[in-house]
Amino acid sequence: MRLSTTTETERADAVEAASLAVNRGDLVVIPTDTVYGIAADAFEPQAVQALLAAKGRGREMPPPVLISSAVTLDALATDVPEWGRALVREFWPGPLTVVCHQQSSLKWDLGETRGTVAVRMPDHQVALAVLERTGPLAVSSANKTGVAAALNVEEAEEMLADSVAVFVDAGLAPGMVPSTIVDLTGSECRVLRMGAVSEEQLRAVLEPLGVTLTGEGVHGQAVAEEAEGDGQG
Repeated sequence: MRLSTTTETERADAVEAASLAVNRGDLVVIPTDTVYGIAADAFEPQAVQALLAAKGRGREMPPPVLISSAVTLDALATDVPEWGRALVREFWPGPLTVVCHQQSSLKWDLGETRGTVAVRMPDHQVALAVLERTGPLAVSSANKTGVAAALNVEEAEEMLADSVAVFVDAGLAPGMVPSTIVDLTGSECRVLRMGAVSEEQLRAVLEPLGVTLTGEGVHGQAVAEEAEGDGQG
């Protein structure tokens, strides 16, 4: 089912339908401020596994989690460094995904996370409206693994139609570039993927704090495979 968000009424109906589908354990496709994302209840293991299967990826590539408020980060992650919080304050809501140590008490199964969780707060009204109703969602870019992320709902439907209950259509993805992914679990800020937040923007926050920026994404080198929708999504 594809639902438009052109009018306020349509938007409200689409958000409600997507939220109800998530609560049933179904998959949904939602817009984000980067690309379209495929989403599942982060605390429903069968739904997360269905998300991975829809994309054609294994448990070794767990999806990140989208949240509706920065304060939720501490419910999901632990030992977030102060410089990591500075990045969150600067770029959330927005296209920055942070990889943190996950709270050990969490009752979920995102895959082989090695004790970490990737978290982002998207800057998109529709995505945030869904997240406010559902709570944290496991979200990856709406595409088959190895294929470019969907920039509109038609592309997402073409790749994922048989596995998704609700497609929320908000037109062309506003960002069209995936989020930048940084690892906060060490003493340095390690870039896993350079995306919409640039190296220069990261350095502007980190250098006054005396924090080094490292990783494969720095200076335009090769980066990790997409991790959300990044998303997401």
